[in-house]
Amino acid sequence: MFQPFKTPNYDNFPKELEVLLKQNEETIEALIEKAEEGYEAFVRPYMETFEKLDLFFTPLSHLNSVENSEKTQKAYEASLPLLSAYHTKLSQNERLFEAFKKVKSNTPEQAEVLRQEIRDFKLSGVDLPKERKKRLEEINLRLSELNNRFSQNLLDATNAYELIIEDPKDVEGMPESDLALAKSEKEGKTVWRFTLQAPSYLAYMTYGPNRKLREELYRAYTTRAPENAEIIDEILRLRDEKAKILWFDHFSELSLATKSAPNDEAVVDFLNALADAAAPYAQKEAERLRELAKADGIEDLQSYDVAFYSEKLKKKELDFDDEQTRPWFEQGRVLRGMLDFVGELFGVEFVEVEVPVWNDKVRVYELESDGEVFGRIYFDLEARKSKRGGAWMHDWQTAHIDERGQKHPASAFVVCNFPPSTDETPSLLRHDDVVTLFHEMGHALHHLFSKVSERFVSGIHGVAWDVVEFPSQFLENFAFEKAVLDRFAIHYETGEPLPEELARKIKKSKNFLAGMAMARQLEFALFDFLLHQKLYQGDEVQKLLDSLRARLSPVKPPSYNRFQWGFAHIFAGGYAAGYYSYKWAEVLSADAFFACFDGKRIIKEKTDGYKRHILQKGGSAPMGELYRAWLGREAKPEALLRLYGLEG
Repeated sequence: MFQPFKTPNYDNFPKELEVLLKQNEETIEALIEKAEEGYEAFVRPYMETFEKLDLFFTPLSHLNSVENSEKTQKAYEASLPLLSAYHTKLSQNERLFEAFKKVKSNTPEQAEVLRQEIRDFKLSGVDLPKERKKRLEEINLRLSELNNRFSQNLLDATNAYELIIEDPKDVEGMPESDLALAKSEKEGKTVWRFTLQAPSYLAYMTYGPNRKLREELYRAYTTRAPENAEIIDEILRLRDEKAKILWFDHFSELSLATKSAPNDEAVVDFLNALADAAAPYAQKEAERLRELAKADGIEDLQSYDVAFYSEKLKKKELDFDDEQTRPWFEQGRVLRGMLDFVGELFGVEFVEVEVPVWNDKVRVYELESDGEVFGRIYFDLEARKSKRGGAWMHDWQTAHIDERGQKHPASAFVVCNFPPSTDETPSLLRHDDVVTLFHEMGHALHHLFSKVSERFVSGIHGVAWDVVEFPSQFLENFAFEKAVLDRFAIHYETGEPLPEELARKIKKSKNFLAGMAMARQLEFALFDFLLHQKLYQGDEVQKLLDSLRARLSPVKPPSYNRFQWGFAHIFAGGYAAGYYSYKWAEVLSADAFFACFDGKRIIKEKTDGYKRHILQKGGSAPMGELYRAWLGREAKPEALLRLYGLEG
């Protein structure tokens, strides 16, 4: 029952999509007449139209991110208005809304489907006057276009820049693996090319010895896509208008209507409390960086110095450099070791299979338990020019039972941007990369492990946005434990296991400069949330960010830094007035980790319960309810400070 991955016909795709959407509309109109017959006759086949659409559209949206080209862009952009109009028409279909209100549930899962559907109908403006509905439809269409344009501008700007270094002194002391990837030829002479792609950019910012070149690279990175400034203003205007059309005072209230946080005040208080706890640690950490920089004659530590001196400080205080870990983390071995660990932790087996893929570097595994294959996962882990930056999990098929009683398995993609392998060198990961892989795998498990029958609340569907990071953050914590690392940390040349001392340093590095890292994330989260509590335009956006930097940044960024132009999470992703979710969910993940791991051993009874109550339940009940069913209590906020060593 797995859908084989197939490259779409880009030229015909919008037309084919149009036909599918028309078929779905006709199916749904017929189903409305069956609402009186109950859930099985109406809701279940209705959900199946969404699965059918995802199976068709997801390959294109996925390829537009991982094999971006003019063809994918053109097909994708032509499809967005069709999808937006379709979903808007559905969400404002009064007959469909009334049909859902008539249906009675037979199980708690079905009750949750109906609760969420009726809520979402109301939030889409189904019961608004005609003119308001029409305007809302226009706004939703325009927002989808602007989100895509923001993302495309960012990708284009990232790909357009390169820094060519000709003097060997300017790369002196840099890791050989980074130099090998940057090495190029210009007029018969060896040069080094650095770009704004994450692995390349971070390599020079962390190890590049020439301060002027670090600033040049930093300035290029933090001023990418200036055309996004106008897009931001329009996005904010439209979001504010949308909220008011739906009778909310501002967009943050609309955002929270589908999340687990109770109200604006709770979010802001939560973030401010964490900021107050992190601030003294962040200031002390920054002072240590300044002292180190002064030894090099730098009296004014700047943002473009932070990664460089953080690495030097780590070497000085911990005798540790994340680059040291590369030889022990060969990508293929890390992947296999992680799968073996996850398999033992949760009682599943990952079997590699040969199936159609979009790039020859992609690896595919099927998940088996008790002799049953129940999931498939695709790993696309290496950076390339056609792939947008960052790392993510993208769901494709969703586990559910259809109207014929047939079980459907789940499938998902895990995408990263790790250093690519070459003819001379395999893809070698820093420990940070290992953590990223575990994080995205946590998301995938949440989707793939689902045993929920109802598609709309199966896997990651129906999970409140501010707790969706919980399973990913939970799993990444294990990537710091020696017992887990020993499964795959083997030197790629000598075959030696990870030395005890290096494993200890990795664990200690987890909370190195944790106060500064926490302050940075809280700056982003508060900026996002406050930005959506009233309408900000033009210079007001920068002034808000500057005010937060004045309070929260232990090292103030230069005035030219326009971080917001590249803040794709909130202007091209789903995190608008929701970036706080990372910390909100991390309370759950920290508390859950300490419940499952006592510092020496994994408590199997608890991990079994975590799988049963959290991973297999998807969005079938509010996360707080599932958490209480698992541990019999609420998550403890102090667990987050304990995780980062910021307690007391």
